[in-house]
Amino acid sequence: MAWLRSMMEKEPPEPKNPIGIIVFGPIEGDPHSVPKEMVRKSLKAAGFKVFDLGKRVPAAAFAKKAKEVNADIIGVSCSTTPGKDNLPKVMEAVEAEGLKGKVAIMVGGIGVDKETADKLGIMYGSTREEAVALAKKVMDAK
Repeated sequence: MAWLRSMMEKEPPEPKNPIGIIVFGPIEGDPHSVPKEMVRKSLKAAGFKVFDLGKRVPAAAFAKKAKEVNADIIGVSCSTTPGKDNLPKVMEAVEAEGLKGKVAIMVGGIGVDKETADKLGIMYGSTREEAVALAKKVMDAK
């Protein structure tokens, strides 16, 4: 029932002085929006400016938007195996846009695990609280 409570939560206000900029969405192949909304609201409430890319986001769209808004972090929600299979494309798109080493990438969701994230060099969080902690850690390192 935690997912129901999170969906009923009010939309957090836009942060006046964001602590970081995050481009966020569920990767192509993942039709789920509830997990994305839970994490997006938590990141926003924690003080991040979050650009929501919508549903079934193509890998290249993450990198293009991150470059456009000078994002600190790309956040990928992944709740399906087809979504997991598209994660390497995100890494390729980040490199193609010249963002490798300039933007942190984090992933979470039931469709991916820490082992997969580690192989790709992506930070992994299994809960919305972990997503906030990872994002804050990235900003503290800057």
